[in-house]
Amino acid sequence: MHQYIGGGLRKARGGESQAVVDPATGRTLVLADRASPADVEDAVAAARRAFPQWSRATPGERSAALHELARILGERADELARTESSQTGKPIRLSAGFDVPGTVDNAAFFAGAARHPEGKAQGEYSADHTSAIRREAVGVVGSIAPWNYPLQMAAWKILPAIAAGNTIVLKPAETTPLTALLFAQACTQAGIPDGVVNVVTGRGPVAGEALVSHPDVDMVSFTGSTPVGKRVARLAADTVKRVHLELGGKAPFVVFEDADLEAAIHGAVAGSLINTGQDCTAATRAYVHRSLFDDFVDGVAELYGRVRLGDPFDEATDLGPLGSERQRERVHGFVQRAVGEGAKLVAGGEPPAELAATPWASGAYYRPTLITGAPQDSEIVRQEIFGPVLVALPFDGDDDAIRLANDTPFGLAASAWTKDLVRAHRASREIRAGCVWINDHIPIISEMPHGGFKQSGYGKDLSAYSMEEYTQVKHVMHDLTGTSRKAWHRTIFEL
Repeated sequence: MHQYIGGGLRKARGGESQAVVDPATGRTLVLADRASPADVEDAVAAARRAFPQWSRATPGERSAALHELARILGERADELARTESSQTGKPIRLSAGFDVPGTVDNAAFFAGAARHPEGKAQGEYSADHTSAIRREAVGVVGSIAPWNYPLQMAAWKILPAIAAGNTIVLKPAETTPLTALLFAQACTQAGIPDGVVNVVTGRGPVAGEALVSHPDVDMVSFTGSTPVGKRVARLAADTVKRVHLELGGKAPFVVFEDADLEAAIHGAVAGSLINTGQDCTAATRAYVHRSLFDDFVDGVAELYGRVRLGDPFDEATDLGPLGSERQRERVHGFVQRAVGEGAKLVAGGEPPAELAATPWASGAYYRPTLITGAPQDSEIVRQEIFGPVLVALPFDGDDDAIRLANDTPFGLAASAWTKDLVRAHRASREIRAGCVWINDHIPIISEMPHGGFKQSGYGKDLSAYSMEEYTQVKHVMHDLTGTSRKAWHRTIFEL
């Protein structure tokens, strides 16, 4: 039973199923039900029924439930981490050290944020009236989460929405639904009323489109690729829903001539290989000052060669597989085409031969890959690969570096590496991205927003700014005069 509707698990109505496969071994973990449009209808109806009660709950009541949720998630941390690593193949070090703690912290943060809705204080802006601002929940939210961070993305969608008083129907990726279902069960265990959090586990063209198009869904939040995000926006437009999109990225990693080269090399390796490169904020385009370029390439290639691939549940493993064999083929296709067009393969570019005689021989593993010599207008420089692939290109001056960093349709994240304060400020001001790190790449925190510019989408996850995404502002104006005849009436008729 893999639909979570109205506070309990149930089977999908259509009778279809989807294999949830461990990408480290190719082994099927479970056959998960595929939600049909009828299941989406049931989930939206449950959310709609739960909305009046939950939206009228006090901030303190919602906060208490979210604090209890954070406690329960912390208690179930090991179960969540092992389930996440099983369905995604990511190393247990990443699941246990990043995904789960981040999710628990998000729950704790939004438990506090629930008690602090923003709004102007009541006041007189007209001589005869008092005005006040109400922040109210939008209603039923339909959210679609990706497969690369199933647990964290479920949390990023659910927590700000319900903290603000909304109810939600979440559709996780059909290939990685297990931790989203555990999260929903934890919500019920924490005392969040039935129907506030619902999960449907179906395919995007069926369950996803039914959710986005549903007339009783008031807002849509989607994380995924830019092409699919455009489709979501078009579908949502028919019913004029509010839309929040967190889409693709092609993050530049800019190393200026005065940078700490060792720090930049280590940052590039970590930033490009996080979650096997399956991260929309991952470092994918390294622009390095020509004076440092050769040493940077040599240093990254040397560290790439030390990265250990293998059993995700072995604490010694650094890098897990890609999310599926299909994704590995896609990544390899980018690499092969780039080399075929004249780019140089410095490191990687193939599956790891050392796993051939191991239980992980059938896993979707791919070596960390470093490419140089690709033209700026090539697909490997401009398109999102979503794998452990870094392209390095030289630049000659600061103007050139900023221009190259911005030469992309995306604008989710970027980093600049320099010891010069003025240069750092210029990079943070002029690089068009939702997050610009200085002398680091990847860290995120619950208190600060995450979201993109340009074709990386609009709207924010995390922080109090994300709470604003899930509320609508209402102006309430009270007459102070108590008179039936207002002075302004004479603009319409004579008193």
